[in-house]
Order: sequence, then structure tokens, then C-alpha cells
Amino acid sequence: MDARLAFLHWTGRPMKDYQKRLEKLRADAAECALISDLATNPEKRELFARLAEHLRRLASEVEHAISSVHEEAQDRDK
Repeated sequence: MDARLAFLHWTGRPMKDYQKRLEKLRADAAECALISDLATNPEKRELFARLAEHLRRLASEVEHAISSVHEEAQDRDK
């Protein structure tokens, strides 16, 4: 079990809490992408584009961890 999965198990939080956080990461990524698109300053445009990409990657990792924990729980229940 990797560290992210261990953390999800260790915290004992309901899965819906993680789902809410995943949705928040995705919303924040979309907002940063929008700000990047609207920015007139090239440095700010690049900064928000990088931030949007980083948040999308984090969301993807969280989604993968949630999916792994869910699959592991289903395997245990069999």
C-alpha cells in the first residue's frame, strides 16, 4: 500500500469527504485555467496555467487513491 492509500486509511474519514475535496480541487483547477485565459500579463497567465495543471494532477492522484481504496474495500468484503 502506498503512502497516499495509507493516509486515507489512517485518517478514518468518510469517503464522501474525500470526494468533496476532489471536487474542490477540480473546481480550483478550472478557476485557475479561466484566470490564465483572461490574464493580460504574460507572467500571470503562465503562473495560473501552471497552477491549474498542478491542481489537475493532484485531483487525478486523489481520484486514483480513492478508487484504489474503494476497490480494496470491495475485495475485503467478498
